[in-house]
Amino acid sequence: MTQASILTYYQEIADLSGQMLTKAQAQEWDELVALGARYQEAVERLQALDPLDDDQKNARRELLTRILDDDARIRQLISPELERLSHLLGTFKRQRTVLQAYYSTVRPH
Repeated sequence: MTQASILTYYQEIADLSGQMLTKAQAQEWDELVALGARYQEAVERLQALDPLDDDQKNARRELLTRILDDDARIRQLISPELERLSHLLGTFKRQRTVLQAYYSTVRPH
């Protein structure tokens, strides 16, 4: 595999991270998750390849910086949504516990 084609994998990951950021900004969570799966697959393909030589590392550094910046911004955007979901799950669990306690004390006659 040529070094240029390895950079193509980095470019694909950078493009996917940009798309994921756009979806996070639009709060399109289902689409974000689908892109996340594609992102993970691209990273796994990249990990199986040989490393770049010194001449290609500068190009990779720029792409990695973009990927990491997008990742940090995505995490900032999804953090409130994850916190909201966590709160909802906690509320649901408390309600279920109350209902279970109530129904366990109510016996049919």
